[in-house]
Amino acid sequence: MPADLLILNARTRDLFASAGTTAIAVHDGIIVALGDDVTIRAHIGPDTQVIDAAGRELMPGFIESHLHLFMGGATLTMLDLGATFGFDAVNAAFKTFAAQHPGDDILYAFSVNYTIFGAHRPDRHILDRISPSRPICMMSIDLHCAWANTAALLQAGILHGADVGPEAEVVMGEDGLATGELREFAAMNRVNMLSRLKGRDGLDYRTTGPVEEADRAFDRSVICKAGDYCAAHGITSAINMDGNAYQADLMRDLALAGEMPVRVSLPLRLIDNDGAAGLAMLDAFGPEVPGWLHFGRVKMFMDGVWDTWTALAASDYPDKPGFRSQPLIAPEVFADICIAADARGLQITTHAVGDGAVAATINGYAAARAANGPRDARHRIEHIEAITALDLDRLKPLGLIASMQPLHPPGAGGLPMEPTVSIMGKERWATAFPWRMILDRNVPLSFGSDWPVSPISPLYGIHCALTRQPWAAGLSDQRLTLDECLTAYTMGGAYADFAEDRRGALHVGFDADLCLIDGVLEGLAEDKSAASIALTICGGRVTYMAQGT
Repeated sequence: MPADLLILNARTRDLFASAGTTAIAVHDGIIVALGDDVTIRAHIGPDTQVIDAAGRELMPGFIESHLHLFMGGATLTMLDLGATFGFDAVNAAFKTFAAQHPGDDILYAFSVNYTIFGAHRPDRHILDRISPSRPICMMSIDLHCAWANTAALLQAGILHGADVGPEAEVVMGEDGLATGELREFAAMNRVNMLSRLKGRDGLDYRTTGPVEEADRAFDRSVICKAGDYCAAHGITSAINMDGNAYQADLMRDLALAGEMPVRVSLPLRLIDNDGAAGLAMLDAFGPEVPGWLHFGRVKMFMDGVWDTWTALAASDYPDKPGFRSQPLIAPEVFADICIAADARGLQITTHAVGDGAVAATINGYAAARAANGPRDARHRIEHIEAITALDLDRLKPLGLIASMQPLHPPGAGGLPMEPTVSIMGKERWATAFPWRMILDRNVPLSFGSDWPVSPISPLYGIHCALTRQPWAAGLSDQRLTLDECLTAYTMGGAYADFAEDRRGALHVGFDADLCLIDGVLEGLAEDKSAASIALTICGGRVTYMAQGT
C-alpha cells in the first residue's frame, strides 16, 4: 500500500522505536511501517510526500500536559516582560509597545515577575508614572495576580474597591483606594473585561448570552494562532487546563474545519459554588471530534500560588503565624464533586500548589475511590510545588498522576528565587517540586509548561529539568535524566491522557504525531539552544516546518 508520507534518513532513539529505525511510512494519519530506508522506500507511490530528515532525530510529537490554549493565544499580542526588570527598562518597553499599538484601548503585559521593580511590589502609582492616562495592566508570571494603573481601575469601576468573593481580592491601600494589585481570577477579570476579548479567554468565563459572530471569529483566530504556536514547538497534543461550553464550541468549529494543528483535550472547569450538580454543564459541551477534540475531564482549583499567599499550606506561613490560607473548594464539596465525577467515569484534575492543597486533593480522590471502588481513573494533581513526606507515599496506591512543570521552580529558566522561596518557608524546601522523589516511587509523571505562565517550549523545559540545582546544601537533587524528561513529555503525557495505546512513541498503528529535532538533545544539559524543532507532523499532516528544513 503506497504511503501518504515517508520520512527517510532519520535517527531514532531506542526509547521510542526499535533499534535501527531510520525511516517511517504514514497512511491516513497512522504509522504503517518503520524500518531502515531501503525497507520503507517500498511504500513510495506516485503521490507520496517524501521528506529527507538529513540525519536529524525523529521522535514522537511532544504532549503538552498543562497549558491554557485560549489565554496563551491572547498573550501572543501582549508585551512580554518575562526578562525585564527595573523601572527604566519597563517604562521603555511600554513606550515602545504603545507606539506600536496606537489608540486609547488598554495595553497588557504578561509574564511579570513579582520583583520586577525590586523589593517594591508593583502598584498603580508606579504604573501611573509609565502611563498616566492610557489604561495598562501587567499580569504576573503565575497568572494569579495582576497590577493595573489608575486609568484601568477607573474604567473597570474598582478604584474604590469591589467585592470579588472570598477567594480573590482587590487590594486596598491606606488611602481607601485600590493599590492596583488584583489577586486571583475574580479580581483580575474586572480589568480583563476592558480587553478586546472581554474576559472570554479567562479561567472564570461563563457565557451569559449569545456572543456575536464577529467576536466568535476573532476568538477562533486567537485559538488557531495558539495551535500554530504549539506546532512550532513540536507539540502535537495540548491538554487544556480550563474549559467551558463556549471554548468547546470554538474548538469544535476549528477541528471540524481541519484548522487545528494540535489535538486538544478540554475539561469542564468547576468552582465551589457549582458543587456536584455542576457536572451537568458538561452536557452542553456537545459532541467530541474523534482524534482532535476530547472532553471527559473535570478541572478544579484547590488553591492559588505562594506569591499571593493563596497557596494552601499544611503548616503556617513563616511570615504569617497562624495563617495557612484556605481551600478554594470546601473539603466536603470537593469530595462530593470527586465522587460524582468519578462515578461518571470522568478524570479529575486539580490545581494544588501548597502542601495543604495537595493533601486536600488526595483526600478527595481517596473519598471517590472509597465510594465507587477502585478503577483506572488516573486522577491528576497539577503542580505539586510542595508536599509532605506522608503524602508522597499516598500518590501511587491511589493510581494518581503527577502533572508538573519543569520551568516552575524558583531559579529555573531565569526565575528569581525571591519572594517565593521565603514565602514558602525552608521547612518545605526538601520536598518542593519533587520530580525525582515522585519517579522513584513509580508515580506516573507528565510534563507541561502551564503556558502562558511559562514559555511553552518542551526543549527549554527539558533544559531546565536537566540543569536544576538544589536551593540549599543538603537538599536532594531532583534533576531527571534526558530519557526521563523525554518520557514525561511523550509517553508520560500520553498515559496521563489515556492515549498510551496510540501516542507518545513510534509504533505501527500509532497516530503519526511526529517531530524532527535539529541539533543534539543531549546538549540541552549544557546549552538551551543545543536543539530546536525542524518539523512537526500531526495526524500525518505537516503543521510546522522551519526554514531550511
